[in-house]
Amino acid sequence: MQHGYASVAPGIAGLDGGHVRMSSEQLDDLGARIEGRLLCAGDDGWDDAVLVWNAMVAKLPALVVQPASARDVSTAVSFARDNGLLLSVKGGGHNIAGTCIAEDGVMLDMSRMRDVVVEPEARLAHVGPGCLLGDVDRATQEHGLATTLGFVSETGVAGLTLGGGFGYLARRFGWAVDNLEEVEIVTADGEIRIANRDRNSDLHWAIRGGGGNFGVVTRFTFRLHEVGPTVTGGLVLWDVDRAAEVLSAYRDLTQSAPRELTAATAILTAPPAPFVPAEWHGKRAVGIVACHSGASPERDLEPIRALGDPIVDLIGPRPYAVQQSMMDDIDPKGLHQYWKAEFLADLSPAYLDAFREQAVKATSHHSYSVIFHIGGALNERTADDGAVGNRDAQFISGFSGVWVPGETPDQTSWVQEAWAAIQPFSTGGNYVNFQLAEDDGERTVAAYGTNYERLRRVKGAYDPENLFRSNRNIPPAI
Repeated sequence: MQHGYASVAPGIAGLDGGHVRMSSEQLDDLGARIEGRLLCAGDDGWDDAVLVWNAMVAKLPALVVQPASARDVSTAVSFARDNGLLLSVKGGGHNIAGTCIAEDGVMLDMSRMRDVVVEPEARLAHVGPGCLLGDVDRATQEHGLATTLGFVSETGVAGLTLGGGFGYLARRFGWAVDNLEEVEIVTADGEIRIANRDRNSDLHWAIRGGGGNFGVVTRFTFRLHEVGPTVTGGLVLWDVDRAAEVLSAYRDLTQSAPRELTAATAILTAPPAPFVPAEWHGKRAVGIVACHSGASPERDLEPIRALGDPIVDLIGPRPYAVQQSMMDDIDPKGLHQYWKAEFLADLSPAYLDAFREQAVKATSHHSYSVIFHIGGALNERTADDGAVGNRDAQFISGFSGVWVPGETPDQTSWVQEAWAAIQPFSTGGNYVNFQLAEDDGERTVAAYGTNYERLRRVKGAYDPENLFRSNRNIPPAI
């Protein structure tokens, strides 16, 4: 392949803030030492490699490495370290802050490492760092098994997991990282390590929520559970004029729901989808998304049915993998995304009033406001069981400003004002995966609470020079 190395000639962003000139010979040597691919602007595959989900992210790397193995990752990490180059890592590219792209730097695109190996008798899944959630769900559901992952099948497993990870199964089985048995990881010294509760246990603790601060994970091993293959789930929509009634019913539902039932509620615009009556297309609605993965779903879902007179009711039996992809179309690639969210200990009437009052002010048809119920298994562990913390959280709630670039009003002011109205109800913690590029270190400190200083010590042990800094960065303790 003829590379556009001339585009890299002016230099690659360095760790010191300047640029480092790299010769074609140096890049040829790197390319020769890896099984995967080395891409520059103009190469086949470049556009896909640098594409990220949030269109607000307007930056590009100078060089993309697509490793095919942990050894390739080690080679690339050592190359970046030895030359003082700014380094970033892209799993699925679904992170809202766009931290997977180090501007003018070197980006590891893990998309070639996308294998899933399931051990059904041991109830383990070994997952490559380039996998999307749908890859894992499809492979594990062949055996009637699943683990806690997110709500959108095109999300990358790596980013979701390293930040904590929650979804329909979190109430039963905890955070995604509560089910993370082991990782293979390349640390800043280029070593390939195994980290679990017995080996490199401090590193295992840190990556269970501490993001990409500690190395490049090249294999995730998850604990699996019996789920599906059929669950009861779907979406119900009502006229937004009934929002106060629906939110109150949602609060009652979550107070009595078994852990097999997870429900989220949202205020949104009814989409122009075939399942929505044409007269409701583009009109404001309030909805509940539910997933029941146990016995007696109809009994447990009765509080939703009792509301009556919906615009549409799609709750019914469906494959778990279909449930997991149901929300994919809500947040497609190519839109501007601007979110703010908080963890909540409960849903007080005052909170629901504040949430509703702010939610109806959104001016883009793509924007929505949401409350997820996550309380259950994750609350049963101690605050320091994994870096993720936030074991006091029962809900996560916030506002998603989403708009077509240049076509609809910028939603940032609405999100900021709405977020300010709900902050008094916060636990004080926040979900690191929902942080924006603009969020400062104080927001990251708040995300980890009492676990933050321990994270700094682990960072100091494994990455004292802060090579892995294109993330929600945790500076190493000196």
